[in-house]
Amino acid sequence: MNSLAERFGSDLAVIGFPTNQFGGETNEAEFEILNTLAHVRPGGGFKPRFTMMGKVEVNGKGAHPLFRLLLDALPTVSDDCGGRGADFIISDPAWVRWKPILRSDIGWNFEKFLVNQEGRPVRRYSPYFETIDVAKDIEALVAKGPNALD
Repeated sequence: MNSLAERFGSDLAVIGFPTNQFGGETNEAEFEILNTLAHVRPGGGFKPRFTMMGKVEVNGKGAHPLFRLLLDALPTVSDDCGGRGADFIISDPAWVRWKPILRSDIGWNFEKFLVNQEGRPVRRYSPYFETIDVAKDIEALVAKGPNALD
């Protein structure tokens, strides 16, 4: 995400939303998230060069309204989940920390959504889709406008 934020500058707003709904991997307190990123995962002094929001729920009855909108607009990912098929399903129900479970739910950390210049969600990418590869779609939106990916 840092490289996309740097590459596209003011033509792109990158926003990160931490959640603890996937295997409890983000169980630190909100005030600890930036230090965790810098010193634990990914570590090495990592600092996001994009806006980080507070923790939210992305699935289930407590899902943040933004994620309800995103999931309603894009109920499935637009890629093949690294060869797993576009209908990726969570493999271990012990990792699920929300109810009700819906087919359109975000399947794991690092799903990505691309929203056009008019605020309309236009692409949803699986956790297996390389983040840097979103650049092609961003370039199309920047060069051709908000309907470029229709």
